[in-house]
Amino acid sequence: MKLYYTPGACSLAPRIIACEAGLQIEYDKVDLKTQTTASGRDYIRINPKGYVPALALHSGDVLAEVPVILEYLADQVPGTRLLPKLGSLERYRVKEWLDFTGAELHKGFDPLWTAPMPPKARQLAVGHLQRRFAYLDQCLQGRSYLAGQHFTVADAYCFTVLSWSRFHRIDLSDHPAVTAYMTRVSARPMVKRALQAEGLMAQA
Repeated sequence: MKLYYTPGACSLAPRIIACEAGLQIEYDKVDLKTQTTASGRDYIRINPKGYVPALALHSGDVLAEVPVILEYLADQVPGTRLLPKLGSLERYRVKEWLDFTGAELHKGFDPLWTAPMPPKARQLAVGHLQRRFAYLDQCLQGRSYLAGQHFTVADAYCFTVLSWSRFHRIDLSDHPAVTAYMTRVSARPMVKRALQAEGLMAQA
C-alpha cells in the first residue's frame, strides 16, 4: 500500500494508525500547490479530488477520505483495539467520533486556511471551534481517549485536527481535559514516530 500525504495535514492520522498497527506502507509526499508527488506523479490522476490523503491498495484501487482510510487500515490488523469489532456498539461509538471530528472539527478549521481572513470572520470561525472544544472537553472528563480507555482510529484523527490549533494560534487553555488529552496522545511512541517522520516532532 502507498499513502499519499502532506506533512501536518489530515493525512497524518492514517500514518499514525499505520504506525500503531505495525503496517508496512510506502509514503509519497504531495505538494498540494503544484498537485505533484515527490515521486514525480500528477496527483490529480491519483485522486481527482486534489486533496490528501489517498491510499493506493495492492489491487490498484485508491481510497480517499480520512475516516474510510482509517477504518480500512485498522481492519487489516483486527487483533488490535484500534477499531472495535464489526457490528458492536463500541465500533459505532468510534465511528460517531470520526464523524464528529470530520464534520465539526475538521470542517470548522476550513475557513482559517483562507488567507487573508477578515478579523470578524476569524473571530466567528474560532468561536465556533471553541464551542466544539468545550463539548469535547466535557466528554473527555474521566476518559483517557474519546471512546473510553483505549486509543482508537478516532483519536488519531481528532489529535491531528486539534494540532492545527497551534498553527492558527488558538488557545486551548480553557479546555484542560483537551490539553491533557493532546499531551497524552502525543506521548504515545507510535504517534511520536509518525510526527518525526513528517518533521513535526518540535510541534508535538
